[in-house]
Amino acid sequence: MQLQVEQIQFLYTKWKGKPPLSTDLLPQSGSERRYFRMHGEDGTVIGTYGANIKENETFIYFCRHFSESGLCVPEIFAVSEDGEYYLQQDFGDTSLLNRLETEGFTPGIYALFRSSLSSLAQLQVNGHQGLDYTRCLTNAEFGKQAIMADLLYFKYYFLDALRKPYDKQKLIDDFEALSNYLTHTEYKYFMFRDFQSRNIMVSSAPESGGTDGIHFIDFQGGMLGAPQYDVASMLWQARANLPDEWKEGLLEDYISSFEAIIGQQVDRNIFRSQYNGYVLIRLLQVLGAYGFRGLFERKAQFLTSIPLALRNLRDFFNNHSVGISLPEFRKVLDICVADEVILQFTPTQATETTPLLIKVSSFSFRKQIPADNSGNGGGFIFDCRGILNPGRVDSMKTQTGRDKEVKDFLEQQTKMPDFLNSVFDIVDITVEEYIKRGFESLMVSFGCTGGQHRSVYAADAMARHLKNKFRVKIELTHIEQEAKNWQNPLPEKKD
Repeated sequence: MQLQVEQIQFLYTKWKGKPPLSTDLLPQSGSERRYFRMHGEDGTVIGTYGANIKENETFIYFCRHFSESGLCVPEIFAVSEDGEYYLQQDFGDTSLLNRLETEGFTPGIYALFRSSLSSLAQLQVNGHQGLDYTRCLTNAEFGKQAIMADLLYFKYYFLDALRKPYDKQKLIDDFEALSNYLTHTEYKYFMFRDFQSRNIMVSSAPESGGTDGIHFIDFQGGMLGAPQYDVASMLWQARANLPDEWKEGLLEDYISSFEAIIGQQVDRNIFRSQYNGYVLIRLLQVLGAYGFRGLFERKAQFLTSIPLALRNLRDFFNNHSVGISLPEFRKVLDICVADEVILQFTPTQATETTPLLIKVSSFSFRKQIPADNSGNGGGFIFDCRGILNPGRVDSMKTQTGRDKEVKDFLEQQTKMPDFLNSVFDIVDITVEEYIKRGFESLMVSFGCTGGQHRSVYAADAMARHLKNKFRVKIELTHIEQEAKNWQNPLPEKKD
């Protein structure tokens, strides 16, 4: 990580003629890319490191091509000679999803969604003009092969993991029929591929650039394809969970914008029929991704998203038609959205009357293991000393597991993420059962050498995980830190 910081600072210095005043590491998202916010005298830029040079080249090419048409994408300021680092325009930290989750389904948020779809139509049509699709990262076109790949992704990483019986050959035949049907679309333009509210940044100052403060990021997976796919991706995003009337109104708004840009009316019945087909493809692709990340890579945040995606899928195919008969496919979808399957992935959550209190703590093995005063005994004690100790690094000796440098070190240079995923799996079993049985107390303690770095970080992560997944009451204590008379005591942690 230190090498990446040095290289991105070197690129900034080469571009600007002077080093940045400071560099902040930004949280990592679903990809392997790393982002840095670099502060200069005249503002900030985003420094990006990506080991996949082909992916970097595609994104940079798309940005430069779209920028020439005045579309709302980042400007690329500089690229390293090896192609692994580049500097791009900073649009801030607020996505459309952030605004939705903060403000709710208000007229102002609806207007932002409508504006985003209007800007999408411009990107699809105007960005298509003169675009070299041989520069795409994977397929040049979202045709039959790419559609089949999404359907098989769902089959292998979600459907087959359910271990439910179905006719595999008949399902493949239905996949073939659906992909053939959707391939023959009347309109093909640039397809964003992952158009969702998380990839739409909202500027607080529209005059800073973009359309109505809207800016697009993460479109490096784009290719030639049906415009309906991107609309389906946005309107049926599980986490956004848009109301039906919003989906209907925003689809009409988009079609009107699309017609205005291409200069002709579309057959709305055909357009909607194919849109429904792409909604289904997108919902299944997302389920495949959640299955891969959650069931195979065992990442809790993706597992907890599966029930939302399944309810989304059930709501869709109970109320919409894709315009083609797919009998075995329909049977499979009935299996996937059955109450028992949704319940299988839905975590048990506490209510206001749930008596369970989970006491999470960090401590030092040099002192004493925390005592359970509830009278129940038991609980969990996890030893963090198998994780590389950041306290051995001079700059972090006086810091704690709540300081940024320590957290970055543990997340990026140790096996702490793997350790915690395994711990979560173990503790979750007991928490779920305790909630169901009405138990009142559980202790989960993390120890390390000094009770300062690893155990503090792990206890915070556990408290946050339990709060988010089970909505259970948490009492968080950092024993060694609270016992010290620090000049700068640990701030209260808000989960």
